[in-house]
Amino acid sequence: MKAVKPVVDFLVSGGVKYIFGIPAGSVNAFFDELYERREITPIVAKHEGAASYMAAAYARNSGQLGVCIGCSGPGSTNLLTGAANAMREQLPVLFITGAVPTNTVGLNASQELSVEPMYRPVTKYSVTVSKAEDLVKEAAKAVKIALSGIPGPVHVAMPIDLQLEQISSSECPPFPSVEKISPAKEDIAALAGELLNRKKGVLFVGQGARDAVPELLEVAELLNWPIITTPQAKGLIPESHPLSKGIFGFAGHEEASLLINEGARDVLFVIGSSLGETATNNYNERLTAGRYVIQMDRDQTVFGRKYPVDMTILGDSRESLMLLAVELRNRGLRPETKTFAPFREISAPPASEAYNTQNVLLKIQQSLPETTRYTVDIGEFMSYVVHYMKVQTVHSFDINVHFGAMGTAIGSAIGMSLADSARPSACITGDGCFFMHGMEILTAKEYNLPILFIVMNNARLGMVYHGHALQYKRVHERFEQQPVSIAKMAEAMDIPSYQIRSMGDIEEKEIQNLLDRKGPAVLEVSLVDNNIPPMGDRVKFLSSFGK
Repeated sequence: MKAVKPVVDFLVSGGVKYIFGIPAGSVNAFFDELYERREITPIVAKHEGAASYMAAAYARNSGQLGVCIGCSGPGSTNLLTGAANAMREQLPVLFITGAVPTNTVGLNASQELSVEPMYRPVTKYSVTVSKAEDLVKEAAKAVKIALSGIPGPVHVAMPIDLQLEQISSSECPPFPSVEKISPAKEDIAALAGELLNRKKGVLFVGQGARDAVPELLEVAELLNWPIITTPQAKGLIPESHPLSKGIFGFAGHEEASLLINEGARDVLFVIGSSLGETATNNYNERLTAGRYVIQMDRDQTVFGRKYPVDMTILGDSRESLMLLAVELRNRGLRPETKTFAPFREISAPPASEAYNTQNVLLKIQQSLPETTRYTVDIGEFMSYVVHYMKVQTVHSFDINVHFGAMGTAIGSAIGMSLADSARPSACITGDGCFFMHGMEILTAKEYNLPILFIVMNNARLGMVYHGHALQYKRVHERFEQQPVSIAKMAEAMDIPSYQIRSMGDIEEKEIQNLLDRKGPAVLEVSLVDNNIPPMGDRVKFLSSFGK
């Protein structure tokens, strides 16, 4: 058998359903094996970078390993940004790259490049296989590393001659299970005691609590403490829940800021957040000032990274919070019958029919099913989405503000839809992002995925435009461009589309027509909004330069 066959068999044994990437000479031996193993569907993208975002989003939304593949040389380098994004998001993705034949290394072979050292800073493990019989061993080792402890991406480079080499036999190793970090029971007991001694606190929730929402809500209700989230964790807590007080950080809510700034709550219980720039409103010192700070995370490297911490709980958020709820109940705590007032929406938009970004997005959302899942790209529109749009169902919001790669949401929408195609998906992106990875709407078409691509088209790099104006008090004319009709581009690809040019154009029946189609559709919003986006303290930070 070819040495690459056991690798495919190994992935099949682990329940891998999709492999994202682009076929090419140095990986076609791998693709050839998929003829025989129909359990895996290759998702052939238009660019390896977008394929890497698909694999990461699939991993996030399915809870399974994502697998991505690219050729030697340029295919491998195109995947690097996606690997860095997956590393930042702590998502288990196996990156398989081809490599030139071992007997041509160093001879300037076509597409030759040693990418193993390039992947090391952006993965948990990177290796170039040197023996055919080690292909499946290294793949299994990499997957185990990806799924163990703190999940993350791994990389295996497979020279094409080794993939094709005949081997007598190769035992398929067992597919590893996810290994989570369990908290120490004595730490949970100490935490419960501390929380009971300090009656007034706030829960600060990050994306690391993604898989622990029921447990988190139980703890919040037992303590009767308000919850604020980071921008990345938007949608984890239903915004209709009486303890939800909105978002703190980039594009956050005034009510959350007041809760932090007024200082009445003397405990900050951080769950699943590394307390990075966007989560803390540019490292706002008032977040922890005068407070007893507790930080719970599976990654001990985030403890005390920026802010002093009084107590740390190392462990998986779901298990930790589940044990904490049991401990609190054992000590006599029960959910309070009284509740906080519902989220007051201090930051709600004015009742106006002005044709601007906030009103357009809110009116479009009214026409979408409540169960819609959103992927949100990088651009000025994202601050409006984070600040104004309401997400009432859990696990319905995906935004990568940490690494902030433009075009991420387009690929992410495809990965999200493949993880659960029964629920409608909407990708909110901009023209700048679309011109980077917009051709992936063809990928969505080819796989008949029900995704509504909402493209905010202002014919400029909006976030750059506003940020530059605030920081340098002027804007280069090349930040803007001649408008291009994205709806007509979609039409040329035989993808249903509709263009909005005014508030009157936002008709529920037109949007419903797009949703009723089988497969993707494009909703273009042609709008130049010169209002400063609701970026919170980011505006003060940028406008402070040059003073």
